[in-house]
Amino acid sequence: MFWFLLLAMVVVVAAVTLAVVGGGRSAILQDVAPEQLTDPLPATRPVGRADVEALRLPVAVRGYRMTDVDEALGRLGAELAERDARIAELESALAGAQATRAGRPDLLEEPQERPRAPWQAQEQSPGGGQRPDDEDGR
Repeated sequence: MFWFLLLAMVVVVAAVTLAVVGGGRSAILQDVAPEQLTDPLPATRPVGRADVEALRLPVAVRGYRMTDVDEALGRLGAELAERDARIAELESALAGAQATRAGRPDLLEEPQERPRAPWQAQEQSPGGGQRPDDEDGR
């Protein structure tokens, strides 16, 4: 049994030695190019829900790459701020229109009888009668 263990140990040492000496010509591990963000958020149009769902951030040694995460979050924050400002602008315009309509309910309705402008009113003659150029006062 002693001879069997000694022979097994010699075979293992020889195999390891051949592997180390024979494999020394090529690199053991190839250098891998770092992952890059392959599908960034679109720069030519607003970000949509499908863009956010399709976003896959590359993994680094200790989690995600901070520059890619910061870029994606910065873009999403800017988009949300722009949309919030637009929503606030539209809500204030709507509130102004509703306040104007509440103050003047006849704003969108046609008036029953239009008042005449001062130059359109019937002119009276100094004697109290109508002027001779009117239809009835010939």
